Amino acid sequence: MFVLKSPFLPTGDQPEAIDELVAGIESGKKNQVLLGVTGSGKTFTVANVIQKLQLPTLIISHNKTLAGQIYQEMREFFPTNGVSYFVSYYDFYQPEAYLPASDTYIEKEAQINEQIDKLRLQSTTNILTRKDVIVVSSVSCIYNIGSPLDYGKYILDLKVSGPFNLHDVQFRLAQLQYDRSEFDFKRGTFRQRGSSIDIYPAYEDIGYRVSYESDLVTSIVQFDPLTGKQSMSQEALIIFPAKHFMADPKTIVEAEKQIRKDMEFEVEMHKKAGHIVEAQRLKQRVTHDLEMIKEIGYVNGIENYSRYFDGRKEGDPPYSLLHYFRQAYGDKFLVVIDESHMSVSQIRGMFNGDFARKKMLIDFGFRLKASYDNRPMKFEEFYKIPPHIIYTSATPNEWEIELSKQEALKGDDKNISTDHAGIVQQLVRPTGIVDPEIMVRPSKNEVEDLVIEIEKRVKKDSKGKILVTTLTKRIAEDLTSYLKDKGIKATYLHSDIETLERSDILDSLRKHEYDVLIGVNLLREGIDLPEVSLVAILDADKEGFLRSKTALIQTMGRAARNVGGEVLMYADTETNSMREAIDEIRRRREYQVAYNTKHNITPTTIYKPIRERIIEKEEDLEMLNEPIKGRYQEYIQSIKKDGLTPFDKKKTVKRLQKEMKRAAEDMNFEAAIMLREKIKEIS
Repeated sequence: MFVLKSPFLPTGDQPEAIDELVAGIESGKKNQVLLGVTGSGKTFTVANVIQKLQLPTLIISHNKTLAGQIYQEMREFFPTNGVSYFVSYYDFYQPEAYLPASDTYIEKEAQINEQIDKLRLQSTTNILTRKDVIVVSSVSCIYNIGSPLDYGKYILDLKVSGPFNLHDVQFRLAQLQYDRSEFDFKRGTFRQRGSSIDIYPAYEDIGYRVSYESDLVTSIVQFDPLTGKQSMSQEALIIFPAKHFMADPKTIVEAEKQIRKDMEFEVEMHKKAGHIVEAQRLKQRVTHDLEMIKEIGYVNGIENYSRYFDGRKEGDPPYSLLHYFRQAYGDKFLVVIDESHMSVSQIRGMFNGDFARKKMLIDFGFRLKASYDNRPMKFEEFYKIPPHIIYTSATPNEWEIELSKQEALKGDDKNISTDHAGIVQQLVRPTGIVDPEIMVRPSKNEVEDLVIEIEKRVKKDSKGKILVTTLTKRIAEDLTSYLKDKGIKATYLHSDIETLERSDILDSLRKHEYDVLIGVNLLREGIDLPEVSLVAILDADKEGFLRSKTALIQTMGRAARNVGGEVLMYADTETNSMREAIDEIRRRREYQVAYNTKHNITPTTIYKPIRERIIEKEEDLEMLNEPIKGRYQEYIQSIKKDGLTPFDKKKTVKRLQKEMKRAAEDMNFEAAIMLREKIKEIS
């Protein structure tokens, strides 16, 4: 099923790591650790493991930027397989909350990114319809998304020459949460066109035209929702729901009875406790929600009643993306936890924060106690589901190391080293690059010294980039402004930047629009920037989470993809974390130098192509109205045929065709000709 396509073959100690991991899973091991230094190709190793095992795989990352990067890499490694992206679909999210100190109720407010929502729905649809699936996810995969049984049961199944009743089809689409829209045809909508009905699935980039005659389906044809141009025809079509939370009308009737029963009980409990306002508030809220669910099958916040609809008992774990994997594949799938030293901790911490917020809402009559069960999974619930887990990190925590050791030592091999039992080490980079040299300087006048270093390096190598890590967002922003005033091309990156913008900023750095990138914690795990020749760590001696041994090693690793990579630490004292991190980096460096010497390897800087965006933006399309100069010409030249997957080629051609027509309408014939030639080149 899985076909790995790459111009490279495993090298260095990658082949041994791949074989060990594959053997471990085939022997039934649940836990294994891949301890790989930064830049050693852990993602490529995992891709080879997937190909050898032929197992559907869920890859979990602790932040969206890294998840996006891994998704792009996996999509390139497996262009013909079902590679999907599953992260939180909110550009902005303010959870429902109550602050009793000021008697302030904060209503849930969210701005959903429809493109990411499409990718999430595509993930679950892929899982239920195919075997060759790789899903790259943030830890949002442990949150409640509704029962896979209900989602898989709710489909519209049409076949050529099969029966067709227009009223029934339209009613079924409405049940699947599709909206009828005759003019604004977008994802999650359908429209009537003569003796055909157009459907735009919420999880795809194409529409389907279903033609019918005499109560029979006569044809099913794919078409471009923008241009209307028809492409291939097909014999059958299955439409999945436009939302993850679905409820059977029969289930709703039974659920309503139980919800009302629980509401009356909890209202009475509030009254007995003298909480009259809370009792009235709860009754009013739940009654309103039930009326909305009865009328349209959905209400904002329906997930708080999910336990009633999907048949869970009080306290049962929610249905998450992992349940979709288990439903579709049983115990024949793999989970990879990337940067496990961060991701495992994040998975552990999700439940407690959610519980504290819900408790306030329940205590003050804003929600039923059933809303407790709309939650992320507890760690022990999560841990039970995957049959096999690979923890990958340059700095794995003791928890996963100890777990893997214990499992390995239970095996038959009594001669196994207890120091490395269950741990697969990958310390050599395929390019031969060794860990960076480390310099420590006093923090006095650190900014002035940093400016000198930046100017010196930019003058020496215009392609070399500098990463600067600070302790706070404010310092990152202020330092960016200061450097810009000095004439340095700088920008910042932190958690306030929207999900998809983060990848764009990193690409802009690689395209030489910036020389310096300043950040707080987003410049650590997994950020892949081979152009970085210097990493500067400000306030390195401020002991804490951002300057722990693990954090420092990860941050230093950003300079480990460039032959001339160096780390500059500003500190007045040497903390224990600094000492341990420096010692570990130097130990690895000595090992790598010895390996290169033994095998006559000359280090070379990693080259990585700048990938297409996960999601293209409308402003990029508007850019094509500009004269053929500057950014517009760069855009045309930046599209490289060899760097596009089949999916990307199809998408790019569509965009270019649209812009060619627009250019012709504007009488910008020179632009139209350039676009036409580019289309011919790609097609």
